[in-house]
Amino acid sequence: MARENFSDLLAFLAVARERSFTKAAAKLGVSQSTLSHTIRALEERLGVRLLARTTRSVTPTEAGERLRDAIAPRFEEIEAELSALSELREKPAGTIRITSGEHAASAILWPAMEKLLPDYPDIHVEVIVDYGLTDIVAERYDAGVRLGEQVAKDMIAVRIGPDLRMAVVGAPSYFAHHKRPTTPQELTHHGCINLRLPTHGGIYAWEFEKGARELKVRVEGQLVFNNIALRLSAVLAGLGLAYLPEDQVRDYMDDGRLVRVLADWCPPFSGYHLYYPSRRQPSPAFTLLVDALRYRG
Repeated sequence: MARENFSDLLAFLAVARERSFTKAAAKLGVSQSTLSHTIRALEERLGVRLLARTTRSVTPTEAGERLRDAIAPRFEEIEAELSALSELREKPAGTIRITSGEHAASAILWPAMEKLLPDYPDIHVEVIVDYGLTDIVAERYDAGVRLGEQVAKDMIAVRIGPDLRMAVVGAPSYFAHHKRPTTPQELTHHGCINLRLPTHGGIYAWEFEKGARELKVRVEGQLVFNNIALRLSAVLAGLGLAYLPEDQVRDYMDDGRLVRVLADWCPPFSGYHLYYPSRRQPSPAFTLLVDALRYRG
């Protein structure tokens, strides 16, 4: 196969990974029809069917799986070598892709990037907010950010934040008409502001712990959001109770705009860690970012 057709192989890998022409086309920045034409042309040149298409899914055929397994590691090696060339530059350079939850992205990643990036204009960082436990190798991320207990054992993990604590809060205007709960079970009698997890679509169950007791409470209310900002606005407006990271509501509790309840049921827990594959050689840009994020408290 001619060298100019390597782009066809990259297109095939994208479809094989995403198992969707629509998603692969979006990642490659091409139209779906263009991508379909590219794959058909590749199959015609090779003389074999690489992808089995149905109305609901796209899966590699036996030949497609063999091609994918053969070429994917080679392209990863090429990309790693190209990335390593940044070591020859005067300043670190390259793109770093990180998957993270919303809270970690705003409370940990953003403050570090705000300080680091102005001094390193050739470093580019892409942060994708995702509440799921993303496979960073399969999804081609350089690193992920998750709570300490969620990090896989075969990953290098670097602590990037202090222990965390959640807070159940409500506005004084809400408590003017509702009795303050003293146990998590009493939350079922309150209007609560729920979180729908963006990745999986489920409603998050509020988690509590006191001594050896652990509880998960599914609460009800008029409002469901999939981010912190809107839940914070709703609780400040007195529209219900919210379960939010303590650091996001501390100032509001200090000045009396929010009142905390059930504090004895919300102990500290392990903070955020940056994790990445142990077999991957970090680039100078990635090493610099890790050092900027490293927790030294």
